[in-house]
Amino acid sequence: MNIFITGGTGFIGKPLSVALSGKGHRVYVLTRSSKNPAHDNNITHVDGDPAIKGPWLEKLMECDVVINLAGASIFKRWTPAYKETLIKSRIDTTRNIVEEIARHKKSDLLLISASAVGYYGFHDDELLDENAAPGNDFLSSLSKEWEMVALKALSYVARVILNRFGIVLGKGGGAIHMMLPLFRYWLGSQLGNGRQYFSWIHLYDLVNIFIYQIENRGLSGIYNCTAPNPVTNRELTRAIASIMKKPLIMPPVPGVMLKLVMGDFADTLLKGQRVIPKRLLNEGYSFKFQEINQALDDILL
Repeated sequence: MNIFITGGTGFIGKPLSVALSGKGHRVYVLTRSSKNPAHDNNITHVDGDPAIKGPWLEKLMECDVVINLAGASIFKRWTPAYKETLIKSRIDTTRNIVEEIARHKKSDLLLISASAVGYYGFHDDELLDENAAPGNDFLSSLSKEWEMVALKALSYVARVILNRFGIVLGKGGGAIHMMLPLFRYWLGSQLGNGRQYFSWIHLYDLVNIFIYQIENRGLSGIYNCTAPNPVTNRELTRAIASIMKKPLIMPPVPGVMLKLVMGDFADTLLKGQRVIPKRLLNEGYSFKFQEINQALDDILL
């Protein structure tokens, strides 16, 4: 198949591109600069800004599958200006793709668009599957709008899949990459009361979920892309400290301090949600990394 990926040079997109290439697919990766070409004959970089319409859309329409991963990182201080960046980087990109699909009416296309478990808002320890209602905070509203734009493609394509990501854990990037320096210098500690849930997924499993969805032509709709066993922030903190053999000597990080540093993003860190991948489990998808200790062993050791 010919597969087009926005956000294909990032933490998730890069290993996904390599994995798809390894399966024999031809992969086109949208990038703002193709000066450093991919060292893989099956991967081609395409110049373009996903938030701006351009010639890159012509290449997209030559493909059988479009994977939309583009979006500014949420792991920054959420100022009003940065919230606008988060919105535009997701909504404008998705709208550009869907409008091009509508213009060509390519009915044999599969669109897989990213979303986030932040869609559900904050529910303490309530167990959430794909049927849970959306929340009403900023990230929930953004995710809901993001999905609504992607779902407009349903009138023109064979399948639309929305993947709601948990926090992605892997080597060389993501949330773990940001946390490790604190633990190395004995500064790791839980956030707030530590009871908030952390719905996570190993990068290996996330990549393989995409492959599973592409290869099984009967699949469509919403998928929670999280490991079957979410953990609390306290459990995560203790697991990292144990594997790194670093004692937890620092007191919990107060919520007030987090809000001063991270703005409204602090609520995401202090509240979270307990999400399970009900559809994947019901369909018999087998996770390689189901437990947090198992995942951290693979990433940190």
